[in-house]
Amino acid sequence: MTQIESPKVVKKKLFSPIWLLPIVALVLGAWLGIKSIKESGIEINIHFPSAAGIDIGKTLVKYQGLAVGKVTDVSIDEDLNGVNVKVIMDYRADPFLNKNTQFWLVKPKASITGVEGLETLFSGNYIAIQPGDGKSRTNFEAQREAPAITPGSEGMVIELHTDKLGSIDVGSSIFYRQIPVGSIVGYRLSGSSNVIISAFIQEQYSHLVHSDSRFWNASGLSIDASLSGVKINTESLASILAGGISFNTGSETTQAENGDIFSLFEDEEHANGGLVFNLHLLNAEDISENASLVYRGVTVGKVEKLALTDTGVSLQAAIELQYRSLLAADSRFWIAGADISFAGVKNLSRLVTGNVINILPGTSSAAIPSSYPLETKAPDLLKQQKLLINLTSDSHTGMSIGAQVRYKQLPIGKIISTQLTEDFSAVKYQAEIYPEFKSLITQGSFFVSEQAIKLDASLDGVKFETRDLTTLLEGAVTLVPSHAKETVKSGSSFTIYTSIDTAQQLFAEQQKIKLTIVSQDGAGLSEGAPIYYKKMPIGKITKMEWQAKGDLFALHLSIEQQFKQLLQPRTVFWRNDAVTVNASLAGVKIDVAPLAGAIKGSISLGFIDDELFRTVDTKTLSTQDKIVFNNQLFDNQHLALTQAKPISIVLPANAKIESNSPIRFRGHQIGEVKQVKLAKDLSQQHATAYLYGEYAKHFSKQDSEYFVVEAQISLAGIKNVDTLITGAYIGVLPGASNITSDQFEAKMAVRYDANRPKDAVSFTLIDNQLGSIKVGTPLFFRGIAIGQIDAYELSSTGQQVTMFTHIRQEYAHLVNTSSQFWDASGIKLEVGIFSGAQIETGSLETLLSGGISVATKDITTDLNKISPSTEFLLQNSMDKEWQEWRPAQDK
Repeated sequence: MTQIESPKVVKKKLFSPIWLLPIVALVLGAWLGIKSIKESGIEINIHFPSAAGIDIGKTLVKYQGLAVGKVTDVSIDEDLNGVNVKVIMDYRADPFLNKNTQFWLVKPKASITGVEGLETLFSGNYIAIQPGDGKSRTNFEAQREAPAITPGSEGMVIELHTDKLGSIDVGSSIFYRQIPVGSIVGYRLSGSSNVIISAFIQEQYSHLVHSDSRFWNASGLSIDASLSGVKINTESLASILAGGISFNTGSETTQAENGDIFSLFEDEEHANGGLVFNLHLLNAEDISENASLVYRGVTVGKVEKLALTDTGVSLQAAIELQYRSLLAADSRFWIAGADISFAGVKNLSRLVTGNVINILPGTSSAAIPSSYPLETKAPDLLKQQKLLINLTSDSHTGMSIGAQVRYKQLPIGKIISTQLTEDFSAVKYQAEIYPEFKSLITQGSFFVSEQAIKLDASLDGVKFETRDLTTLLEGAVTLVPSHAKETVKSGSSFTIYTSIDTAQQLFAEQQKIKLTIVSQDGAGLSEGAPIYYKKMPIGKITKMEWQAKGDLFALHLSIEQQFKQLLQPRTVFWRNDAVTVNASLAGVKIDVAPLAGAIKGSISLGFIDDELFRTVDTKTLSTQDKIVFNNQLFDNQHLALTQAKPISIVLPANAKIESNSPIRFRGHQIGEVKQVKLAKDLSQQHATAYLYGEYAKHFSKQDSEYFVVEAQISLAGIKNVDTLITGAYIGVLPGASNITSDQFEAKMAVRYDANRPKDAVSFTLIDNQLGSIKVGTPLFFRGIAIGQIDAYELSSTGQQVTMFTHIRQEYAHLVNTSSQFWDASGIKLEVGIFSGAQIETGSLETLLSGGISVATKDITTDLNKISPSTEFLLQNSMDKEWQEWRPAQDK
């Protein structure tokens, strides 16, 4: 029997591997499709004025030499004002296609300034792109010219304003000291009368352009032709052909920035300018515009214009800035031309070029006048070198103006004026000594009047002498020089003796002891003033002389030989008053000086005691003719016998300190100011003062502090009210140094912490503005003043104001690092639409003079105590939360 196999049941697989193939193909196709779409590029539209130089499929879009797109189509726009160029941009350029992105056509361009786009001769024109910011877009307007700064260029763009372009063109170089540092990148009209030039400065040279730099047109040639030759000046050959601009750095240090605006001057002369001043004269026949200003043969300026005035002609002149030091209040100007004489011809060129104006520099520090007189001839410059002296005689010697001053019968000068003295007691002649003979006039010289006919009859016979006719007609005077080497200065006075016999008396005078003492001033003294010892005359003042170097008066003394023993190291001199009044409960004592001393003034000498002399530094004594003594003339006997120490104090120029102003320490006078004078540069004052002997050692220490005390008037009240009546004075704080000094500098105010209690707690407040805060502004705690502002200053960065503050020790526990400070000055007004108006003010004192309030949050402990280095921020107003702070503080 045939067996039938039973069928096998095979379970069918749910997924066959064959299906992987179409799935992979599908994914690959999708990826290729997406990639193709993504890399297909971005289509944009650029509008150009014309399609010249643009080819479809050939013209590329490049960024710094890298192709980032290609032109695919060119069509005319609807209004026929240009063409629309379709460009396919690389998909990677999408982030750069923004609102401010710029496109322009680059093609070869040749000019005098150079060749641009040279590479396009081989590769063809291309469209350049400069990425910008803004929103993404696909429609752009092409630029007609390349932007000022192209991709890859680093530097600074500035604007130059001028009234005409001249030979300047795009590409013209900008020079600094004839080195090209930039170029012109564009220009445009601004209105109808101004041209704006865009200039590009390379980055490495941008620091040369400062806020006050000056630019000028350096194009072409500058030709200066004169009899001395022809001078041709130019920046470079490029500036001759294509124009150029030069500039200087100026005097400021602030660097210019992108977009800064400068003026463009027509040439370097106008750019650098000069100091303008005016001259005046009756008529301008001998001078014209552009006439040179000359100093020592160098042209330092010129006349810019002439104008008629009610009194004559006014000239406006300009002197170059580098020579402005020649101008002073006493400068002199005169017209100079060719000098033709039998001795020869000078300055022949001026016959062609015209007259010039010569300058004689001045030395005065006064303000420049509004106009200088222009003299028609040169001043007598030799006169400034002549020595002017005064000769005095008891009676008229017969000399007239022009009479000769002789030495060994040779003329060395002449008499230039004759007049009576102010008291009509003598005749005074003014004589000028020629420069080459000035050295003959020395200290101790004298003059003898010459007589045309001299008859001397005696038992020994008759002696008859005659002089020349000039002596008979005009008179003359002869110099008898001394053996001294010290020459005299202009204005010195001498006596004319009638004969040699009279002069012999002078020789006898020379046998006396000659000493020189110095004084801060010459008030109350004159030549011939007597010298007393215990009211007995022992000599006199023979001469008074001002010493410019130390601004002192030198008093030359003549003392009889018999009193030489009075001159020793303990000797001191002082000035006597004509009348001394000493009033007390015991009565009034009046001491009147002798008549001679009352009229001419007088001085006395005396001795300091041995104990005080031991403290004297013998190095300060003067040695004259082997005599050692104190050559200082004291103002009174008290200063002399107590050995008051002279000191010098430098004061601020605005300090109101006068002669005889006191020097005080805590109200006690410890010295006085004798003389105050303004420095030559007007920046400060120099005061000469005395410290009374018993106080000198305390206040002549090197670190002693001097300051000016004067009235301070404010809404808070008046400080130092007594100075309103007595005037300002100098205050002083003693020093602690072992080194002494006689020169000090006074401040306008005492050191801010000088009067601060020693146990006070100090700290610092900081605010952005000073506001109404002042020195002395009080600190309030619940309305009670607990401290004050001692000083303030601007921080080193200039961004904040630092206020130095202290709190009295008894209130120190009320303030710690949790405290808050706010400005309680004035009135604070807040206005709102719904809240209305709120007015906040403190006490009347804070309303008028200002004030600072403080509130403390935490109890003061050792951990939160303040120290001198603690700083608090000064708030503008009080926070409402601070009103609730009420910690119970314990001392």
